[in-house]
Amino acid sequence: MFAYLKGVFDSRTMDYIVVDVNGVGYKIFMSENSMKEIGEIGKEIKVHTYVKVREDDISIYGFASCEELRMFELLISVSGIGAKSAITILSNIEPSTFAAAVVSDDVNVLKKLPGVGAKSAQRIILELKDKLKSLSVEESTATSTINVELANNENVEDLISALQVLGYSRKDIESILPKLDCKNGSLEELIKNALAILSK
Repeated sequence: MFAYLKGVFDSRTMDYIVVDVNGVGYKIFMSENSMKEIGEIGKEIKVHTYVKVREDDISIYGFASCEELRMFELLISVSGIGAKSAITILSNIEPSTFAAAVVSDDVNVLKKLPGVGAKSAQRIILELKDKLKSLSVEESTATSTINVELANNENVEDLISALQVLGYSRKDIESILPKLDCKNGSLEELIKNALAILSK
């Protein structure tokens, strides 16, 4: 329906914020993490949105970043996870941590999230990795720009997979690899640094 809303941050509650766009107040459900990052009341803000339409309800879900929106879309694509559960999950984990857990099969990180048990965590990893595999097949014909040194670094492939989970194309990811120190730091740190560059 629409990709984002830009307007004045009018008010907030525990579960949602209200954004005034040309005199119309939009009720937007958000995670706690996004509420902290979105800006100050009374200021103009931009909210990335997902509109859920049902027979008896139209709800708008908002996100401070494209990565969080992408993570929300991935979560609700997993069987058994609805929009409200996805927002609760987003309130308790950063996209970089989530992506790292998926690509490294870290069930322990995911099962600590509210409403996610061991079986749900395994299902999230399995279903999202299947999506990642199909994405890799689609992009396999693209010319790789990774040099030999980077290609032999295990962190690099994990980083590429994690960023693809968050919606970035392999081409865009490979273009920023020379700007990263892929030999040092954890996978999660690498993802955060890459996101900082990609979001500019």
